[in-house]
Amino acid sequence: MPRVRVFDTTLRDGEQSPGASLTSAEKLRIAHALARLRVDIIEAGFPAASVDDLEGVRRIAREVGNADDAPVICGLARARAHDLNKAWEAVQDAARPRIHTFLATSPIHRKHKLSMSRPQVIAAVREAVSRARELCEDVEFSAEDACRTEPGFLCEVFTAAIEAGATTLNVPDTVGYATPLEMDRRIRTVRANVPGIEKVILSVHCHDDLGMATANTLAAVQAGARQVEVTINGVGERAGNTALEEVVMSFHTRPGLFGVQTDIDTTQLHKTSRLVSTLTGMPVQPNKAVVGDNAFAHEAGIHQDGMLKERETYEIMRPETIGRAQSDLVLGKHSGRHALRVRLEELGHSVEGEALDATFTKFKALADRKKHVTNADLLALVSSRPEPSVEAHRIVGLQIRCGTDAEPLASVRMVGPNGATVAHTARGGGPVDACFRAIDALVGLSPRLLEYRVHAVTEGIDALGEVSVRICGADHDPKAHPQWETAARPRVFHGYGADSDILVASANAYVSALNRMLAAEPQLAQAKAS
Repeated sequence: MPRVRVFDTTLRDGEQSPGASLTSAEKLRIAHALARLRVDIIEAGFPAASVDDLEGVRRIAREVGNADDAPVICGLARARAHDLNKAWEAVQDAARPRIHTFLATSPIHRKHKLSMSRPQVIAAVREAVSRARELCEDVEFSAEDACRTEPGFLCEVFTAAIEAGATTLNVPDTVGYATPLEMDRRIRTVRANVPGIEKVILSVHCHDDLGMATANTLAAVQAGARQVEVTINGVGERAGNTALEEVVMSFHTRPGLFGVQTDIDTTQLHKTSRLVSTLTGMPVQPNKAVVGDNAFAHEAGIHQDGMLKERETYEIMRPETIGRAQSDLVLGKHSGRHALRVRLEELGHSVEGEALDATFTKFKALADRKKHVTNADLLALVSSRPEPSVEAHRIVGLQIRCGTDAEPLASVRMVGPNGATVAHTARGGGPVDACFRAIDALVGLSPRLLEYRVHAVTEGIDALGEVSVRICGADHDPKAHPQWETAARPRVFHGYGADSDILVASANAYVSALNRMLAAEPQLAQAKAS
């Protein structure tokens, strides 16, 4: 059965979602998860975008892509020598590196963005691909906005790219404009009219602006594409990208229709989805295909009756296939450190040393308050573990007073970057408001709270609660802090916390967001210190 390569761009295109920026440590965690998922290619970032992005890609190349059976580690580059050099600098330490370069080809992009003629575009493609091939044997070329490019000209561009040394050609539906029938025709046209197309891999990259990204990707595969460019949970710019889990499970569930296979370990899908959701702060909608909370839920009486008689009446996939099965190993307050470590490894999280000690302490505290600790509880605990950082603020004490006849009051004790413990008490319109005001006073910042979201991980009154917050610094004086805003939108930072006490989870989530803010803008901490 023909194999389709899975090219994951969660760490590049997915991270371009507003507010979804990731730290280098978080990118590495996701890259390890993608390797366990067995994706073929990880597009780790856009190295020319910043020094931090370059170092992040290089770290993934060295730590995730260093084995012969590791995924290909790919860096994106515009069709410019500087970008290509930076991409190679970032990925060259991988066992299997790739440079992915692109240039827009549609009439609207040629006229309004590039101010280039057709011959100029073809010349630029030849030059960029040739330079990339001098650096790296594995070169992918994407014709940006390919689905609004004249079919004949697209074939000319791809012909030039093959002649210059490209090994993979990508057809991006950059603005989510195509329909499945149009995508089918486009792929078949390219396959029939580009000399040497049989020697390269034909890829497709679809956006979901009209809700057809997965359908377009599947149509392209049926027409002969053998690489799909996807993201976990479909994260990405605007309406997002094609969701990896939807495409992979379509192949898995309908092998007779598609006649292709992937190397993906489908049992890793659910935990990888949750990890990406937690770290990006982008929740998965309950009715999301494959990985949504309701994907395997049945409430209607007719459905329940059918399920009790035969699961296949209303389930075309088994939850176990994507890793949603509950374990027989029940963890509680009498469980030991070894049992916790083994269970976390089964859930895809390798935790050792001090990190295991900290997680075990949290687990025991939770187990004292709950009869049984579920897999979902454990995933929330390990996902809320802060990355080690000497610059981080962290809460060491929290007391809150509230009630119908009491003015909300919060007392917070924190350890700052210098190791000193400080405390402050503040009043507010409610317990969360009072808590956040006290933290603001201790950190010395007053960001704007854009979103505050609470979610119960499991059922029952003893459920572990997850809190996600988004903040921005738009309330600061733009003249004093111009880095807070761009012409398009203020910079957004996300924080996450989990605890059986929802107020503790809220405080931890807020501090996590503030730490991200200070890490991204260290001059704010310096200004406070002075």
